[in-house]
Amino acid sequence: MNLIIDAGNSLVKFAIFEKRTLLFDDSANNQQFVDHIKDMFKKYPKIKYAIVSSVGHVDEKDIAVLSVFCKVHILSHASKTPFKNSYATPQTLGVDRIALATAAFYHNPNGNTLVLDAGTCLTYDMVNDYGEYLGGAISPGLMMRYKALHEHTSKLPLLSPGQLLDFIGNSTESSIHSGVLNGISAEIDGVIDQYRNRFAHLTVILTGGDSQFLSKRLKNTIFANSKFLLEGLNYLLEYNKI
Repeated sequence: MNLIIDAGNSLVKFAIFEKRTLLFDDSANNQQFVDHIKDMFKKYPKIKYAIVSSVGHVDEKDIAVLSVFCKVHILSHASKTPFKNSYATPQTLGVDRIALATAAFYHNPNGNTLVLDAGTCLTYDMVNDYGEYLGGAISPGLMMRYKALHEHTSKLPLLSPGQLLDFIGNSTESSIHSGVLNGISAEIDGVIDQYRNRFAHLTVILTGGDSQFLSKRLKNTIFANSKFLLEGLNYLLEYNKI
């Protein structure tokens, strides 16, 4: 069994795989890390390997506790990947994007795949039909856009994503929703169109915490998979056992 740990900017996600089958997944804050680890090894004593992917912060003491229970691989730019990495600065490539590119490689091994991760940031990652990672883009995520309008102005309120009745906002709140929701949806559809103009038979995967919310607002055909990053991390753990 494999234990997958994805430490993001706000939460730590845990998953357990038996080969390629997801058995369990959950999330917690950083302060609950050790308690969650102990609890999972009680429930799943056959865990032999773990991978840790961190774009946030995982304390070295937490890793030390985890290492008592199983072999641990810390994902980094030095980890082995199944795809050819053509990123100009591979040492700066985020581990979350490495995992998404890996999932794309295995999900569609002989095709062109664009992965959109709608989390704190909105990232785009492209793997072509030669198994080559080309790069992509990084953009503000959904809540980051709402927070930016509030924090960088003196009077605009902080809103959460809500229902958009009309693209013409007739109040401050509806105008903010229109700007953020229409803006991010138009951006995603526009970027997908750019990639489809260059890459034939493009498969588009949408993942991340806001994927279900955004998928209903897109004109382009996409596949929503909220577990895509976890699957990529499991593939990487298997690949780095060799």
